[in-house]
Amino acid sequence: GRRGLAAYVAHARELLAESAASKNPFEGYSVQMPMGERQVIGSEKFLADERLGMSAVQNSVFVLVAGGLGERLGFNGIKVALPTESLTGDSFLKTYITALLAMQEQGQADRPVPLVIMTSEDTHDLTVQILQENDYFGLKPGQLHLLKQANVPALENNNAAFALSESDKFTIQTKPHGHGDVHTLLHQSGLLPTFLAEGRTHVVFFQ
Repeated sequence: GRRGLAAYVAHARELLAESAASKNPFEGYSVQMPMGERQVIGSEKFLADERLGMSAVQNSVFVLVAGGLGERLGFNGIKVALPTESLTGDSFLKTYITALLAMQEQGQADRPVPLVIMTSEDTHDLTVQILQENDYFGLKPGQLHLLKQANVPALENNNAAFALSESDKFTIQTKPHGHGDVHTLLHQSGLLPTFLAEGRTHVVFFQ
């Protein structure tokens, strides 16, 4: 089958052509709304479900997809560096890790909960810098795993023509491949057999 850059472009052209023709990939499927449940904070049902969730944290792996910049939000930096509120200015990354460590305290102190962060060419160095400058916000060595996704060529039209750099017409603009890469990167990293051997039963994806 097709592989590499040629496969990437060919597949992109197929998807773009289907989009231009208003082809619905879900034709023939029907939408079914799942039955939800309203939780009242502090109720017995809420507390029981919270205890159930907390009991699973120790056997979970948390995966943060952090390959994006904050430009669309008017922020000159990476998204995980955005402040969560104005009083302390704590970043999303600090807030996430603080919450993870707080949940971890309810379990075994000698069995830290793994955190995997998927970065990109745009965010990797800045993510590492923030972590190092803040002593990893209290995470233990070996608890944190960084996976960097590769960039792919950016396309500028429905013919899947490469988007060229405005300053150098011999340079192709690139972009992160998207959140879907996280599954492939986890598989290629070799981490999954390790997590399985540690008795991890759940993977929690968040952003």
